[in-house]
Amino acid sequence: MHCPVCGHDCVTDARELLQTLPERFVPCPDCMGLVYDKRLPPPDIDPAEPCPSCGKRFIDEVFAHIYQVMAVEDDLTGAEPLAGAGTPLIHPGFAMRKAPYLPPGSLILLSGTVGERAAARLVAEVPEVKGVIRAGSGIPGITDTDAEPMTHTLLAGCDVRADIFPTRAGPVVIYKQQSTLHIEFPRDHNEKILTLEREIGRRRPRTFVDACSGAGTLGIAAARAGVQHVVCNDAWYAAASWAACNLQVNREFLDIGEVTVHRSYDDLRRHPVAQDPVVVATATGAQEVEVYQGDLRLFDAALLPGVDLAALDLFEKKDAKKVGRIIAAWQTRVGGDIFIP
Repeated sequence: MHCPVCGHDCVTDARELLQTLPERFVPCPDCMGLVYDKRLPPPDIDPAEPCPSCGKRFIDEVFAHIYQVMAVEDDLTGAEPLAGAGTPLIHPGFAMRKAPYLPPGSLILLSGTVGERAAARLVAEVPEVKGVIRAGSGIPGITDTDAEPMTHTLLAGCDVRADIFPTRAGPVVIYKQQSTLHIEFPRDHNEKILTLEREIGRRRPRTFVDACSGAGTLGIAAARAGVQHVVCNDAWYAAASWAACNLQVNREFLDIGEVTVHRSYDDLRRHPVAQDPVVVATATGAQEVEVYQGDLRLFDAALLPGVDLAALDLFEKKDAKKVGRIIAAWQTRVGGDIFIP
């Protein structure tokens, strides 16, 4: 599938990606790797090369190589701990029992100290590194439609990666551009998905809306659970675009036909924060799934008729007054039950 960031085939169908998992991060009999103390600088030795048999390398060796390049480029002094190089974002991310042996192109580095020269070298010289991101001051996305958007900065390579989340009906695969959307670390169970499944079991909705959908995790999980009509919406362009992409990625697990994308990634990027809702993607069949970009406060029953259940996963959940106003407005304009995952 065409990647909107780098133009290559970074995005694959869920079934194809899942088939690679059992052996993806497992060492072969010839693999060897040193375990380093992440609280200390790495030892002054050359990091091991990737395994000549399978091409994988233990993650600590990869990070020691990353650290070495950053130190040469003066992004690190050499006194920082190994963990000071940054955060490893594994592709694909899922609940792992052991530290991984990384194949080529399976790691995105998120770092607050990395510079452009080191980033270019890391992508060129460290085979496991797919992309390098310099961390910004906040969490990527928006807290409201009138708030200043926050993003990290992609310095080199491609920062598209997938997370795999378990549901009762089977896993869902969620791709995102990591510099524009917040990080989610998959666990053996996901509390938001468990809450969603509990609400679906209690209320048996025909139409479910994920009003702040992000990249579409809850909406696609609801569709995978068998909800007949699912709507994903987010005001942030990257969220809506990747929700549409993830609908295509997971379509084999849903009772839908082809996905029609009405707004491309480039189209949405020109208007990063939407007010009036616009349709981004649709899919029909025995199930119906729609993706919108828009301010959830501007939806009404004419646009979304017959909504039984909605999830409201706001960034600012601690602002009880704001959450209360939004819930009251939604129930007046759209109707149906609403829950906060």
